[in-house]
Amino acid sequence: MSWVLDLQGATVRRGGTTILDGLDWQVEEGERWIVLGPNGAGKTTLMQIVSARMHPTAGTAALLGETLGKVDVFELRPRIGLASAALAEQIPGNELVRDVVLTAAYGVTGRWHEEYEDLDSQRATELLHAFDVDTLADRYYGTLSEGERKRVQIARALMTDPELLILDEPGAGLDLGGREELVGALSELAGDPSSPVLLLVTHHVEEIPPGFTHMLLLGAHGKVQAAGRLEEVLTSENLSAAFGIDLLVAHGGGRWLARAARPAGSHGRH
Repeated sequence: MSWVLDLQGATVRRGGTTILDGLDWQVEEGERWIVLGPNGAGKTTLMQIVSARMHPTAGTAALLGETLGKVDVFELRPRIGLASAALAEQIPGNELVRDVVLTAAYGVTGRWHEEYEDLDSQRATELLHAFDVDTLADRYYGTLSEGERKRVQIARALMTDPELLILDEPGAGLDLGGREELVGALSELAGDPSSPVLLLVTHHVEEIPPGFTHMLLLGAHGKVQAAGRLEEVLTSENLSAAFGIDLLVAHGGGRWLARAARPAGSHGRH
């Protein structure tokens, strides 16, 4: 089988610290994956590997049919869309919103002397419309709310029509309204058969949009707690083991919720 993503024993060590520990993970066409885990579980490091920005120190990583270490990553990266906090920090605040999306065609942040075709401009406009930020096209990026910026970043990540789209904690820093708008936009994206394979990183189950199909649950020290169909992986037992606290998981109305099994301050009888 030709996987979109195939990691075999992927391990990352820095000094004497193991960040990812022998991780096996396969992703197929059409799947929409949530990557969930506590702080320090190696989620960001894993996304650096699957976005072709880092090699594992042991094991293998195959992306879109190419094996890292045996391929020119500069040819591979345009096939992978990425929206992350690190990339967002590189976007100039005085850049027009339409240009934030458009410059992804050249893989740059900040428009300079590049020349774009009409088809590029048309695609940028269509993507801004798809994420309901087309009315902001002539605004400066730095004047947008955090929620608006997140949607522009995702539109930018889709500019090159990638085969794989990685969203690294897109809900971070959003208020409740911004989070719900983003969840709605991502749910529409997940439900579109023409969308690329999606990998969405979070550590809040409330941020999981309807339409996502699978989950990779990481535990401490970069070990896989569970992986597979979302409803089979996202259980109270698995989540409790991954986060090291007794948790209860509930599902209703297409959304997920997790809370402590014992409310804070409740110590029971002695």
